[in-house]
Amino acid sequence: MIANARPTISQAQVIPRDQHCISRADISDAALKVLYRLKDAGFRACLVGGGVRDLLLGVVPKDFDVATDATPEQVDDLFRNARQIGRRFKIAHVRFGREIIEVSTFRADATNQPTADADHATDGSGRILRDNVYGSIAEDARRRDFTINALYYDISDFAVHDYVGGMADVDSRRLRLMGDPEVRYREDPVRMLRALRIAAKLDLDIAPDTLAPISELAGLLAEVPPARLFDEVLKALMAPYGLAVYERMREHGLFKPLFPHSVAALAMSEFANSETVIRRALENTGQRMLDDKPVTPAFLYAAFLWPAVREAQSAHQDDD
Repeated sequence: MIANARPTISQAQVIPRDQHCISRADISDAALKVLYRLKDAGFRACLVGGGVRDLLLGVVPKDFDVATDATPEQVDDLFRNARQIGRRFKIAHVRFGREIIEVSTFRADATNQPTADADHATDGSGRILRDNVYGSIAEDARRRDFTINALYYDISDFAVHDYVGGMADVDSRRLRLMGDPEVRYREDPVRMLRALRIAAKLDLDIAPDTLAPISELAGLLAEVPPARLFDEVLKALMAPYGLAVYERMREHGLFKPLFPHSVAALAMSEFANSETVIRRALENTGQRMLDDKPVTPAFLYAAFLWPAVREAQSAHQDDD
């Protein structure tokens, strides 16, 4: 792989097919169908995000996402099996049997576009509530979260296009958040949890400036809608690497806003040994996933809540 100075928007680094390891043989048939149909209709079509990142790091992707200059409405017109979802981020889901390909339109930074109020909004803390201002592929790259998630595999030339220095970070196995980390975490607090998850999953080093604000801003997770947090917790902890993520969450304070009563109980000497239940539940779940055995969120959540249950039971007995 090529690793040079970090590119700017006006100087994209293009890594040709013979200088990277991504092969169409490693991309799902459904993703290829979406990419080629968009290309044949005159749109730019790129694999982006975790699928590109994982392939470059030698990991089998769990799913594939596509980015394009086609709007969600134009994607709807091209695919009878597509439907638009989301208000905060409007995207299209194209379904092939049990596989869903997420198709997003290139987005721009709307902060300096006063006419974009109807499509872009933040709350008082800076958290993004809505972001549907479309732009170029270069702008889209700059507004993604981590550099290694902002690499585009273009189906028109089979090259990887890098606008943010992501290839250098892939080569260094480094996870780096783009922009001011505190601002980016306030825009979307889930990025803190995602940083720990990706680093544990892929055995990456987190850049110091990306890691530094997490402990201070961990409490922002309490402001995230519960349904979204539930999904993110499952991605992070119901996985073969779940124990490693849990240990990082505890170290940097991210477990506390998710399970405050359990963390409070674990701080008491009489309930501290309850953490063994959590750790063993995570180990058991991770091993079952590696063995291709069924797992259930209820089992993990019962373990996460066990310290709080023990403390509540003890308090009830004392009242009696």
